Amino acid sequence: MSPQSRPILIISAILLFILLSVALLLPANSAAVLAAPPQQTESDEITPNRPFRLPFAIPPGPNTWLVAQPYGNTVGAYFQRRSTYGASGGIHFGIDLSAPCGTEVVAIADGIVFAVDGPFGSPPHNLMIDHPQLGYASMYGHLLEPPALQPEEVVTAGQVIALSGSSGSDCSRGQHLHLEIRDLNHIRKYNPTTLIEANWDNLFLYGSGPRTFMRNLAAPRQWQTLYDQPEVQTGGPIVNDFTTTWPLDWSVTE
Repeated sequence: MSPQSRPILIISAILLFILLSVALLLPANSAAVLAAPPQQTESDEITPNRPFRLPFAIPPGPNTWLVAQPYGNTVGAYFQRRSTYGASGGIHFGIDLSAPCGTEVVAIADGIVFAVDGPFGSPPHNLMIDHPQLGYASMYGHLLEPPALQPEEVVTAGQVIALSGSSGSDCSRGQHLHLEIRDLNHIRKYNPTTLIEANWDNLFLYGSGPRTFMRNLAAPRQWQTLYDQPEVQTGGPIVNDFTTTWPLDWSVTE
C-alpha cells in the first residue's frame, strides 16, 4: 500500500462507520413512516378557531382522496380571473379535493339545508348548508347526483349528505369535490384552510395538484401561503389584477 493511499482509506472507513451508526439508530419502520400519507380522522380535535371538520369520513390517500387545489390566488385561477373566477374576485374561492366519483361526502358541521341545486355554481349538482350557530354556510359542489335532502332539513356533523362527482358531464375527467365556506348571506367567501381542523401542510405535501400561488412582483410576499389568502365576495372586484407577475403573464402590457 502506498503512503498516498492511506489517508483516503482512513477517511473512507470513518465515513462508513458514521453511515452504519446512523442506520442503526433509525427505527425499523422509519421508511414506512416517511412513506405513509398523513392521517386525518374523526378524532381530530375541533377548536373554536377552526370549528369545521373535513368533508370525508375516510382518511386521505392515493386510493381515497387528496387535496387538488387550495383556496386563493392560485396560478390557475389567476389566468382565468376574468372568466371562470371573474364573478368572485378572480381567485379560486373554494378548495378542491380529488376523490373518485361516488365517494361519500359528510357535513362539516351541524347545520340546516338551505338549498339543493341552488344558484351557486359547481355543476352538475350542489348543496348549501347553513350553520347559524357558527355564522357560516358550507357549499358542496360537483356532486354526482342531487343530494337526497330537503331545504330546512337538519343535518349533523359527519352525516353522509352527498356523493362526490366531477366537473364534467360524466366521471371521465375532473373527479373532485369543490368545497366553499361562505357567510350566511352566501355572498362572502372564506378560506377553508383557516376554518377546517386538519393538518393542511401535510395534506398539501401529499396532494394531487400544485399549491403554487401567483406572485405580484409589486408586493412579492402578498398571498403566498395557504393561510393568508384574501376573502372575496360574489360580484366583488377582481383582487389579483396585477401589472407584473411571476410566473410571467405575457398578456399584460403596461
